[in-house]
Amino acid sequence: MNLSTIVAGAMHMARWKLTPAERLAWIEDCLALGITSFDHADIYGDYAVQDLFGEALRLKPTLRQQMQLVSKCGIALPSGQRPEHSLKHYNTSAQHIRASVEASLQALGTDRLDLLLIHRPDPLMDADEVAHCFEALQREGKVLTFGVSNHTVQQFELLDSRTPLSTHQIELSALHTDALLNGTLDQAQRLRRRPMVWSPLAGGRLFSDTGEQVARTRTALQAVADAHGVSLATAAYAWVLRHPSHPHLVTGTGRRTGLQEAVTATQLHLSVQQWTRIWRASMGHDVA
Repeated sequence: MNLSTIVAGAMHMARWKLTPAERLAWIEDCLALGITSFDHADIYGDYAVQDLFGEALRLKPTLRQQMQLVSKCGIALPSGQRPEHSLKHYNTSAQHIRASVEASLQALGTDRLDLLLIHRPDPLMDADEVAHCFEALQREGKVLTFGVSNHTVQQFELLDSRTPLSTHQIELSALHTDALLNGTLDQAQRLRRRPMVWSPLAGGRLFSDTGEQVARTRTALQAVADAHGVSLATAAYAWVLRHPSHPHLVTGTGRRTGLQEAVTATQLHLSVQQWTRIWRASMGHDVA
């Protein structure tokens, strides 16, 4: 799997209200900054984001050779786009996975996905069925690599025992630190498979929330930002990047300045004490 360290998340593209040409400009901005990987899911934007991205990419289709496209499947949402879904549920049947892949390929205007993730754990997942489906899609050249998102260590191990998984996309930020101690990142290091991290800025809470934890963490991050002459966002990205599992960061910004803040973080190395001060602020107490 050959993703850029910073991955451009397209989850909110429908909210940006951009023209196709403006969406293409965003794609080109990402590529110019060295952000070559783009993160999607079939459900994003009420099943519309992949179409929006594909519409822009068709304006300059040669860019496809410069990028990696990631998508996710397995969540079924009630939607006018999917009238057969009467309630939100998980579906990792081979039929659903294949239908999602075919729809993603058509929407994105591509012949392949570089990476496909199972979006959420499915209690009814048949690991053998999923593995056989993955292997068939790979033989057909429709998906190059596979992984999961938001799974536990045990859930990852189950599917990985049937077919090799390339990565695990997880939530991690200075405000959401569960992965540090629940074995997820230990597993990533043990297997030498770089994780992907979503919401590294805690969904924007680092900037807007007024709670005690956020206030403490923001103060600690700002001290690091000031010491290095970077933005608060760059310091927050750098805190996640400091982990030795070498995570890929999925950033959901539509702004070039926001993209640049993430890229700048790849050159910022926090000391152990700087990193720990931020972690301690988030926890609200000293390390044990």
